[in-house]
Amino acid sequence: MIISALAFTFLNTFVKQLNTFNVYQIVFFRSLGSLFFTVPLLIKLKLAPLGNKRMLLLLRSIVGLISMVFFFKSLKYMPMGTAVSIRYIAPLFAALFAIFLLKEKIKPIQWLFFILAFIGVVILKGFDAEVESIGLLYALISAIFAGFVYISIRKIGSADHPLVVVNFFMVLSTLIAGVLAIGNWRSPSGMEWAIFASLGVFGYFGQYYMTKAMQIGETNQVAPLKYLEVIFTMGIGLLWFQEQYTLWSVLGILCIVLGLTLNVVSKR
Repeated sequence: MIISALAFTFLNTFVKQLNTFNVYQIVFFRSLGSLFFTVPLLIKLKLAPLGNKRMLLLLRSIVGLISMVFFFKSLKYMPMGTAVSIRYIAPLFAALFAIFLLKEKIKPIQWLFFILAFIGVVILKGFDAEVESIGLLYALISAIFAGFVYISIRKIGSADHPLVVVNFFMVLSTLIAGVLAIGNWRSPSGMEWAIFASLGVFGYFGQYYMTKAMQIGETNQVAPLKYLEVIFTMGIGLLWFQEQYTLWSVLGILCIVLGLTLNVVSKR
């Protein structure tokens, strides 16, 4: 999950760099680029691309695509670190869904930590002028569907290889995003081609290792480790885009990270 967080940090950075392009075009290149990794590896390992739990693979791909689209949209309206922080309250939703769908148990004190994380979101919206309502809405929608991603991967379990899960997601995302991008397509130029190409590289490694982590670890333990991405992304946002974070925004982000970190400790 730590490797995944690093990869997604660089992915966030380059998506932000391409924010003048249509979001579906960005999703298309991000998904297509990953297929250059997954397809050869599937052939090499002689894995069936359609997998075993096909309905779950389809569900995981659809909710993953929705989550990705809305997160990329949110990056247009707020600093990267803030967008990532809000989106990654997804473990809170994953934990709620896990109660009903996976029959996992949550200790009473964990609810306190989840409330702390949600208070962080409230602080960000209420006191950070950099957070626009539309950006907050997009990030929250992304978080809800990311919670479903965690649950669907857990339901798939070890029945399908991580490569199959990732490849299925990338194929579906490439096809759907490609069709939706046609109406507003704009050809990249110069270094933009290199940036678009890098999306698939970082997206693949981020997705693969996140899938691997979720398959071998319990949702409530593994999911919060993605919050390392918040720290990485804030650092790059400050240095690369000269993004500004007020004291309130830092406090809100700290509440989110602290709440989810304490959740991991209490779960253990």
